[in-house]
Amino acid sequence: MTIPPSQPAPEIRTVVAGQGFREWASLNDTIMGGASRAGCRVTDQGLMLEGEVVSEGGGFVSCRSPVFRPPLDLSGFNGLRLTLDGEGRSFKVAVACRDGVLGLTELIPGGLRWVTTVATQPSSTTVVDIPFEQLRPVVRASPVSLPVRFDPSCITRLQLLHSRFGDDGQANPGYKAGPIRMLLRSIDAF
Repeated sequence: MTIPPSQPAPEIRTVVAGQGFREWASLNDTIMGGASRAGCRVTDQGLMLEGEVVSEGGGFVSCRSPVFRPPLDLSGFNGLRLTLDGEGRSFKVAVACRDGVLGLTELIPGGLRWVTTVATQPSSTTVVDIPFEQLRPVVRASPVSLPVRFDPSCITRLQLLHSRFGDDGQANPGYKAGPIRMLLRSIDAF
């Protein structure tokens, strides 16, 4: 019997966990006239987003990183791994990066973001892998068709949103208005 050689464990890099979340901040629909309220705070388990989501006037709450200076270089990885407790809600993961069109997307009001929607378990921790190739370009929840490319070598910001809109601009089936409590335990690159 031949025993196959063991495969090396895939490389995992912690992007943010624990006190690394201390500079993250909330950004809610109040910036566009909405009434949702939520705040982020660091706990011994990760980043807690707590508050109230109101559908009228916007319908989103979020936590986002500070701008990475220098940009985060994840070019040696295939994607992001999120570990979170999300009450069965769906969250939109948004990644900002420099683009391959001479930086022109930085001139777009609201900014270009690369997004995907992830579902969470109702009562336990969810671990989800997001391949970079799964991310779609959007501006303010609307898909764009500009000739842009995602560049993992220059990620400038990360954000996690609970929004009534999914990554395709359509209604998010995992959206719930009302009290929210989400714990983002860590973000890793795989």
